[in-house]
Amino acid sequence: MGRIRRTVLAAIASIGAAAIAGGCGLSPAKRTSDVSLTVTRGFGAAQIASVTEQRVPRSETVMRMLEQSFRVGTSDGGGFVESIDGISASPSRLDWFYYVNGIEAPIGAARTAVHDGDRIWWDLHDRSAADSVPAVVGSFPEPFVHGSGGKRLPTTLECASDVTASCDRVASELSSIGVPVATQLFGTGSGTDSLGVIVGTWRDVRSALVASLIEHGPSASGVYASFAGPEGTALELLDPRGRAVRTLGAGAGLIAATAQGSAEPTWLITGTDPSGVAAAAAALTPSQLQDRFALAVQGDTDFSVPLQGSS
Repeated sequence: MGRIRRTVLAAIASIGAAAIAGGCGLSPAKRTSDVSLTVTRGFGAAQIASVTEQRVPRSETVMRMLEQSFRVGTSDGGGFVESIDGISASPSRLDWFYYVNGIEAPIGAARTAVHDGDRIWWDLHDRSAADSVPAVVGSFPEPFVHGSGGKRLPTTLECASDVTASCDRVASELSSIGVPVATQLFGTGSGTDSLGVIVGTWRDVRSALVASLIEHGPSASGVYASFAGPEGTALELLDPRGRAVRTLGAGAGLIAATAQGSAEPTWLITGTDPSGVAAAAAALTPSQLQDRFALAVQGDTDFSVPLQGSS
């Protein structure tokens, strides 16, 4: 995939012009009508099954689609999923959660409509460290292609000034999936009705709202990773209980997503240093992100976050 080096200001001009030509950044993307439904456990660590439907009825709901392919046990009059194919939630700390296009659903599955192109993901995981994981990266290229609730959203790319090449790479990847972006220098903000992507070292981006959520731990952000040290030169990977089990140093990168309240998700492509940001930017592909809640990288090694075990 060819990439043209350019300054951040040049990127702003060229991509901004493309956004205007496409109508506020919503020109045709590589959309599909296929709807997929994936069931995993352990924060995506183990896949149980996955089905794809080429067409779904206009009245289809997430619950009905789940029940058509799996044995589903429910409680509270069918409002909450307790088991899928005999795999049950635990009253103490395990629950079934579902995401549509990488965004945690705010209402029950029986009330959530299915739209063309949706990627529905059910996962059974430990909620002891976080009652909510607002957004995940494992449905990429969603939510950028099909958005939320059948409505595609504009995407804003904010880049720190010392990671221009990584910014270009992210913009190129989004462009390759048919998503135009409005690029701007970090700190401008994306607004609550846009999908935000922030690229920069942790030192660069730690003042962002989503970064402050991550600093407050999984209970605030749903992200099982944190940066340590005054300059964020160490990346700590957490286990499902929120305990730090591995620390990465120079060249470590992170791709994670989170949101506050009703705002649309913001993705962070960050790292301990510019090399770590470059590694994270290079990992922004559907194959590397598939079924991961978040992804840490260092060199040629990928780490699904949260990290299972302490190795």
